[in-house]
Amino acid sequence: MKGVGVRWRRVGVRGPSMSPTLRDGDVVLVRFGARVRAGDVVLVRWTARPEQLSVKRAARPSEDGWWVLGDNDFGSTDSRTLGPATVLAVVRCRLWPRPRRFRSVR
Repeated sequence: MKGVGVRWRRVGVRGPSMSPTLRDGDVVLVRFGARVRAGDVVLVRWTARPEQLSVKRAARPSEDGWWVLGDNDFGSTDSRTLGPATVLAVVRCRLWPRPRRFRSVR
């Protein structure tokens, strides 16, 4: 059956773009196929940089994907520079170093 089973993966965070919510070196658990809502922390791929995956915050849906932003306005390359992104997964919790569940911010 197609769509059966939940796909989860651990992802390492790199860089300061999601500080203070997430920091360089944090490990998060993401869920593929989860419904995305504005305010969710998400794993994305950029059309302009298809080899790069990023963790950002979903701001709003757009015609070509999602407009996503880093929590750190001064240290983030996000939709303001790269345009809309394709959301691959939703971050559900931080596993390391301080385990914590995530909920969307609205």
